[in-house]
Amino acid sequence: MAESKLDLLAGTLDLIVLKLLRGAPANGWDLAQSIQLVSKGTLDVNYGSLYPALRRLEAQGWIKGRWGTSENNRRARFYDLTASGAKQLDTERREWERFQHALTLILQAD
Repeated sequence: MAESKLDLLAGTLDLIVLKLLRGAPANGWDLAQSIQLVSKGTLDVNYGSLYPALRRLEAQGWIKGRWGTSENNRRARFYDLTASGAKQLDTERREWERFQHALTLILQAD
């Protein structure tokens, strides 16, 4: 039986976007495709969640958007990780690792 796709937990989308933008600038479509590819199809983000997250991250100053042309010659907004975004990524990664450790402890408890 095939495994179903997982919904993203609240807050994890920001962490994922910041991590992906650490590698290279990307537009929303590229980010959605990267999430599916890197997670081997397990995670599927809908655009109704992705674009508000991008606007929120930009308002926080963690990413910076600029208009450009996509590979298929369409106008698209590309996002870059800012220096404060890189710091936030490190902070969120540490928090995620703490959460993951705590969850592991709970799941291993008798």
